[in-house]
Amino acid sequence: MNQLDKKSQAWSALFSEPMSELVKRYTASVFFDKRLWQADIQGSLAHAGMLAAQGIIAPEDLTAIEKGMAQIAQEISSGRFEWKLDLEDVHLNIEARLTQLAGDAGKRLHTGRSRNDQVATDIRLWLRDEIDLVSALLDDLQKALLEMADRNVEVILPGFTHLQVAQPVSFGHHMLAYVEMFSRDAERMADVRRRVNLLPLGAAALAGTSYPLDREMVARSLGMDGVCQNSLDAVSDRDFAIEFAAAASLAMVHLSRLSEELILWMSQNFGFIEIADRFTTGSSIMPQKKNPDVPELARGKTGRVVGHLMGLITLMKGQPLAYNKDNQEDKEPLFDTVDTLKDTLRIFTEMVGGITVKPEAMEKAALKGYATATDLADYLVKKGLPFRDAHETVARAVKAAMSQQVGLAELPLAVLKQFNVAIENDVYNVLSLRGSMNARSTLGGTAPGQVRAQVARHRARLAQRP
Repeated sequence: MNQLDKKSQAWSALFSEPMSELVKRYTASVFFDKRLWQADIQGSLAHAGMLAAQGIIAPEDLTAIEKGMAQIAQEISSGRFEWKLDLEDVHLNIEARLTQLAGDAGKRLHTGRSRNDQVATDIRLWLRDEIDLVSALLDDLQKALLEMADRNVEVILPGFTHLQVAQPVSFGHHMLAYVEMFSRDAERMADVRRRVNLLPLGAAALAGTSYPLDREMVARSLGMDGVCQNSLDAVSDRDFAIEFAAAASLAMVHLSRLSEELILWMSQNFGFIEIADRFTTGSSIMPQKKNPDVPELARGKTGRVVGHLMGLITLMKGQPLAYNKDNQEDKEPLFDTVDTLKDTLRIFTEMVGGITVKPEAMEKAALKGYATATDLADYLVKKGLPFRDAHETVARAVKAAMSQQVGLAELPLAVLKQFNVAIENDVYNVLSLRGSMNARSTLGGTAPGQVRAQVARHRARLAQRP
């Protein structure tokens, strides 16, 4: 039995008593960091190839390491690999099994590296691949929202400020607002990926190594964009994980905002949409209930992801250089952030495709809130009235309409003329919901022509992504 497979740890020769069982459980990470196994093997094989190329290990050692790692990968994939608490983490578990399979060659693999730079490399490799998955999921959600926007360009939605009816907008335009948000989330993920995709391996414990390593070769082998330039920084900082958590938190905040609107729109007080039954639940006591559990949970899970961001920032804030055991606590919040974001993006992409829009309810709501009051003010400005005077004039007209419990467009022309003699019969085109929406044709506006142009722009953008 090799040294790493004994009850004692890899450093046991220095110690006169074994680690207590309580400390062993408290300090072990293997049962959550084992998900890094593919990245660990990938990094180890690149390191071994470089060691052989540099003449630090023999070619036959490299062959034995590669053969052993292939068997380990198969064992883990099939569920036959025995993860041992005594070996503390994913790295020592794999190394111990490799030494069983490859003998001294397995022991030589760790030449020129430390678990400090090894774990930093593993996390970066793992996170890089997860960012690619998140980016693809963000694209999928944008495409689903684009389809909904394209189907509902002409549907009139009451636009709100302060949750009060403000102006009529295209429902498609409203959906495109979220496409913009998620497109920025995708840009942030791409930007984070560039800083994640740098190689710490070769920094060793903290000071580099006396072995003639070719770090650039390892970086190229792993498809990384470069190497970390300072050994102390390479092993000790987790700002790349914090930056990802920040980008993930923003994406979840955007999902939470969409969730809030879906929840409101689905309620009987709004009745703007229906969410497909497969994304809702019933009540154990009230048979009439259909609850929007998916968006509610997404809204709640956002708090957890934002909490992970705060936890990671707090984890780093008091650490001196270089590596400290505190950094073992980076993995669980990072893993959960990735899992939560991916799951939420997947389910929202499916849920958006199953939403039924109710145009009549939206338009009826828009008619209630004097949504075209600003249009009347703009109409008067075009007649020569200063905007502030026009604003005051329209306020009086709205007050009159409210007292009669009618809309602005229902006031007779003679009544409207009492507020300003410049008002003519053409004002009724201005006061219609569709006329108001169609008039806003500036770039980025809610006019249907602008909305269709934006749909086309986003589709072209997404088609260019790899």
